[in-house]
Amino acid sequence: MRVVYILKKSALTFLMGVIAVILISPLVITFTNSLMTELEIEINYGLIGQMNEATPGRDDSFANLKLIPDKVSFAQYGKVFIDNPKYLTMFWNSVFMVVPIIAGQTLVAALAAYAFSKLKFRGRDPMFLVYVMTMLMPFQVTLVPNYIMVDKLGMLNTTGAIIYPGIFAAFGVFMLRQFMLDIPYAYIEAAKMDGAGHLRIFMTMIVPMIKPGLAALVILLFVDYWNMVEQPLVFLDDPFKQPLSVFLSSIHDSERGIAFAASFLYMAPMVMLFLYAESYFIEGIQLSGVKG
Repeated sequence: MRVVYILKKSALTFLMGVIAVILISPLVITFTNSLMTELEIEINYGLIGQMNEATPGRDDSFANLKLIPDKVSFAQYGKVFIDNPKYLTMFWNSVFMVVPIIAGQTLVAALAAYAFSKLKFRGRDPMFLVYVMTMLMPFQVTLVPNYIMVDKLGMLNTTGAIIYPGIFAAFGVFMLRQFMLDIPYAYIEAAKMDGAGHLRIFMTMIVPMIKPGLAALVILLFVDYWNMVEQPLVFLDDPFKQPLSVFLSSIHDSERGIAFAASFLYMAPMVMLFLYAESYFIEGIQLSGVKG
């Protein structure tokens, strides 16, 4: 039995290793290809999208995926930072959109989750149900009402059209409420007997207990809004106000080297944030799965 157990565990470990290699390979390929020279990139990817002239309709395109460049070059990064300042402009556009959304939604979600989980008032549960229903609606369903509202408020073609709807999204409230439901109400009653108000209870008792949930929420929000494309395309007409995610989708075939360098720099903040808060994120996701 022990031999069978060891074989099953080894097979599972091998399978998970293979899956991990497959999942991480795009990131590795993007980084190593960003260090190639323009000539090497053209040799490896120059035929992508080209058709066979002798045989119409036949696609002879191919890509030669390489992990190690023949010659390490940082010229692509130089083009991104120096020759193409539009990249940096849109990078900071993304930062100035995503950071306020994360800060605002985390604060609003934590306060609203505390109210929905620990405060007792009439119509609390039906109100929360209606609130969560907005989270289930896809962006396309609410596109026209949001566009009309943003237009009436005079925020069309401004970053506020992206930031304010993101701050008041329902996902953070739903997630943090799951954490707070598992906190015994006796703690709050004991704090009230000591003379603490709701604000003090929230800041000194609730927030420290839901740190894993807050960390997980911050990472999920960052990934979601850092990669947003639909909202900027709909609400922002000025291309110089759009985020980096829109810029990457507009890179031409003739700029493949820039695409690799810009894509890796685009992914770097998400990777660093995850590595920095990995333990909190894993703990937060696990706890959110067992609480109800």
